[in-house]
Amino acid sequence: MFSPSICFPTTILQIHPSYSTDKTTHKCKTYTDNKKLHSFSAQFDVSANKETQLSCYKHTELEVPNDITSYSDVSMNSFVADSSLLGHLLQSSSSLKEVEILHAIVLKCLRTSTIFVENNLISVLVKFGRLNDARKVFDQMPERNVVSWTAMLNGYLRYGLDDEAMNLFAEFVRRGMLWNSKTYVCVLSMAGRNCDFELGKQVHAGIIKGGFSNLILDSSTVSFYAQCGDLESAFRVFDVIKRPDVVCWTTMITACSQHGRGKEALRVFLQLFSDGFDANEFTVCSVLNACGEEKELKFGKQLHAAITKNRFRMDVFIGTALVDMYAKCSEIDDARTVFDGMGKRNTVTWTSIIAGYARNGHAEEAIRLFRIMKRRKIFANNLTMVSILRACGLLRALPAGKEVHAQIIKNSLQDNIYLGSTLVWLYCKCSENSAAHKVLQDMPIRDVVSWTAMISGCAHLGHEYEALEYLKDMLGEGVVPNPFTYSSALKACAKLEDIKRGKLIHSSISKTPSLSNVFVGSALINMYAKCGYLPEAIQIFDNMPERNLVSWNVMIVAYAKNGCCGEALKLMYRMQVEGIEVDDYILATVLTACGEFKENIKSNSKYFLHPNSL
Repeated sequence: MFSPSICFPTTILQIHPSYSTDKTTHKCKTYTDNKKLHSFSAQFDVSANKETQLSCYKHTELEVPNDITSYSDVSMNSFVADSSLLGHLLQSSSSLKEVEILHAIVLKCLRTSTIFVENNLISVLVKFGRLNDARKVFDQMPERNVVSWTAMLNGYLRYGLDDEAMNLFAEFVRRGMLWNSKTYVCVLSMAGRNCDFELGKQVHAGIIKGGFSNLILDSSTVSFYAQCGDLESAFRVFDVIKRPDVVCWTTMITACSQHGRGKEALRVFLQLFSDGFDANEFTVCSVLNACGEEKELKFGKQLHAAITKNRFRMDVFIGTALVDMYAKCSEIDDARTVFDGMGKRNTVTWTSIIAGYARNGHAEEAIRLFRIMKRRKIFANNLTMVSILRACGLLRALPAGKEVHAQIIKNSLQDNIYLGSTLVWLYCKCSENSAAHKVLQDMPIRDVVSWTAMISGCAHLGHEYEALEYLKDMLGEGVVPNPFTYSSALKACAKLEDIKRGKLIHSSISKTPSLSNVFVGSALINMYAKCGYLPEAIQIFDNMPERNLVSWNVMIVAYAKNGCCGEALKLMYRMQVEGIEVDDYILATVLTACGEFKENIKSNSKYFLHPNSL
C-alpha cells in the first residue's frame, strides 16, 4: 500500500548555480587550466551525454562544434575549470562514469576546494548509490554548511540506513548547526520511519518557532504524525495548510485507512474531489483499502467503474487493491474476475486472492492457487504463507500444512513470529498437539499470539490442564495475556470445574481493560455457572457494559442448569425486548432443563411474546 515519501530527492537538496553572462569572466581563464581539464577528460576517454556538453558550451558562451561525442572532442580552450561549471556538470551527470571523471577533475583541477562543488558532488554520489564515496567527500571537507549535512543525511535515509542517519544527525546537533527547511524534512522523515514521537514533536516545535512554512514541510509534518498514529495532530496540521496538494491529501487518506478509520478516509477522499483535486493511482489504492476494511462495496464498485472508464491508469497496484477490496467484501467471484483479467500480477496480488478464498470459506481453491503459484515460481512472502496455512487449518488439511511447513524451513523463515504462531494454530486445529508444542518451543521469540494459539488449541482439544500450564509459562516469560488468552483459559477452568484457578484468573483480569471485553465477560459467566457459583455469574452479567448473543445465552443456560427456570424464562423475554432473537437451541435447552417436553417448543414460542403470562 502506498506510503508517501517525505524526504527530498537528491536534486532538490542541490543549490543550482547561477552562471555569469560576462564574457570577460571566461576569457581571463588561463590556457593551462583548460588544458588540465581537457587532459583529464581525454585520459579517462569516457563519453559524456551531448546535452551536458551543449549546456557547458551554452554557459561558457563558446561556439558549439558540429559534432560533440566526448569530453576529449572539446577544444582545450573551451572548458573552464571553475566551480560553477563543475557544479552544473555534476548536476547534469547521467552516468556513474561521468561522475567519476568529474570527481577526478575536482580533485586535480581546482586550486581550492569549494563547498558548493563538494555539496553537489555529495548529492550526485548519493544519487548513484555511492554512499561510501559521498561520506569520504563529506569527511574530507575542510568546511561544511547545512546543505552538506542535509545532503549526507538525505543519502542515508534514501537507502534505509537509519542508524547511520541517526548518528550523523546526533553529530549535527552537537555541533550546533543551523537548520534549513530541507533538514527539517529529513529529520521528520527519520522520526516517522522510526516512530520516534518525541523527536518528531520537538522538530515540529522547532519549525513553528523558526517560522518555517512551505507545502513540502507541512506535508512532511502531516506524514510524521500519521506514521506515528496520532491522526488528531495530523488533521490539525493538515487543516491549516492553505493549498494541500494531492500528495498531502493522499497521506491523510492512507493514514486513516491504515489506522482503522476507513470511513474517515472515504470522507477525506470525497473532500478532495469537492475541492477540485484529481486523485492519483496511490490515492485510489488507499481508498480501495478503506472500502475493503469498512465493507463499503457500493463505494468500491463506483471507484472500479471510474477505473474502467480510464479515469485512472489500471496497473498492478490498483488491480491488487481491487482484488483485496472485493475479497474483504465477501465478493470473491468479483475478486477472481479482476485477478484473471490482470495482465501483470505480483506476489501481493496472489496473496490477496489466496487470503480472500481462505477468508471466505473456499480453502480448497486457496490451496489450489498456491500450488499454481509455486509451479510458476512466483515468490511467496510471509503473508502468503500465513494465508495458506490458515486455509490448511480450516480444511484440517494436515499433509498440505506440513508441505508448507517444510517450505518455510527450506526458506529459513521458521524464526518469523507470525509464521510460527500460525503453525501452532494449524497443528492445534489438526489435533497435532505435540507438533504444535515443538513449534512453540523452537520459536526464538514467543508473543501473546503464539501463546494464545497454544492455550486455545489445548482447551479446544480437551487438554485443559496443559492449557493452564501454558498460561503459567506465558506469565513466567512476562507476556501479558489478551482477551482471547483469558477467554481460552477460563474455558479450560470451566471444563475442569476448577473454581480456584478460575478465581485467580478473574483477579488478574480485574486489573486490566480485558474485564470490559464482552468475550471475557461471557467466559467468566460460563466458568462461574459451570462451577455452581450462580450469584457471581449474575453479578458479572449485570455489570457488563456490553452484551452479545453469547452473553445472553450463557446466562440463560446458567439459570436453567442451576434450576432457576423462572429466571431463565424472564431473561429470555428481556432478551427479546432488547431486540435479540432467541434461537431454537436456547429455547430447547431451557425447556428441557425445566422439565418441559420437546414437542411443546413450537407452541411455547408464543409464550415469550406475552410477558403477562409469566
